[in-house]
Amino acid sequence: MSATDKLFTGSIPGIYDTYLVPLIFEPYAADLARRVADASPTRILETAAGTGVVTRALAPLLGKDVRYIVSDLNQAMLDRAAARQSADERLAWRQADALHLPFEPGSFDAVCCQFGVMFFPDKVAGYREALRVLKPGGRFVFNAWDRIEANDFARLVTVAAEGYFPSDPPRFLARTPHGYHDIAQIEADLGKAGFSAIEIVTLQHESRAPNARVPAIAYCQGTPLRNEIEARDPQALEAVTSRAAQAIAREFGEGPVCGKIQAHVIVARA
Repeated sequence: MSATDKLFTGSIPGIYDTYLVPLIFEPYAADLARRVADASPTRILETAAGTGVVTRALAPLLGKDVRYIVSDLNQAMLDRAAARQSADERLAWRQADALHLPFEPGSFDAVCCQFGVMFFPDKVAGYREALRVLKPGGRFVFNAWDRIEANDFARLVTVAAEGYFPSDPPRFLARTPHGYHDIAQIEADLGKAGFSAIEIVTLQHESRAPNARVPAIAYCQGTPLRNEIEARDPQALEAVTSRAAQAIAREFGEGPVCGKIQAHVIVARA
C-alpha cells in the first residue's frame, strides 16, 4: 500500500461525502447498521468511520442507554462526520488508529468498520485490536469490497487513469479498496488474530448516478486516487476526470447511469 493511500485530506473529505457516499456506501451502511443493531449492543466502537455514513444509519436504531464511540484515523474525515450528525449525547468522537486502539480490553459489545480494513497496513494486527477491545462473545462486524472487476465504475475509472498515464498507471482503487477481496484470505487473517466463529456473505447492489461525470468526480477527486494523479501531473486532475466520465458514458450511456457494486460482509465473534 502506498503512503498516500490513507490520506483523506484537503478537499477530498467533502467530495467523498457529497459524491462517493451516496454512490456506493449508503446501501452497505444500512446493512452494516442493521447487523450491529440486531444484537442489541450497549457499548459500540466504530473504526475507520470516514464521514459517518454508518453512524447516521446506526444511531437511530440504538437504545437511549447506548454508548457509541466513533473513530477514524483522519481527523478531517471525523470532523466532517461530526458536523453532519445531529447532537446526540450517546455519541463520542475520537481520532484513533484501528491498529493501536486507545481503549481497555473488553470495553465493547460490538466493533464495526465500514470498508476500512482494506486500509490496514497489517490486517491481522488490526483484527487483534478489534478482538482485544471486545467483550467475550462480542461481535466484529465489517465489510470489504470485492475485486475491482465486480465493481463497474471503479473498474472503468481505473482503466481511464491507466490510459492517461500508461507508463506509470495510478492503481489506488485496484490496489487498496479492491485489493483485499479474497474470502479465504480474510477468514485466514481473522483466524490468525484469534477469531473462531466467522460468517461471510457477498452482497451485490446497484450504484446509480444522474450522469457519468458524478462517479468520475467521486473516484478521481474524492479518494486518494486524486493524490496519485496530482503526484504524476498537478494539472491533470480535470483531464483524467473527463476521460473517466467518457469511459463510463460509453458503457452506460449519456443520461443516468447504473453500475454494479459488490462487497463481502463479515461477522466474527470474540
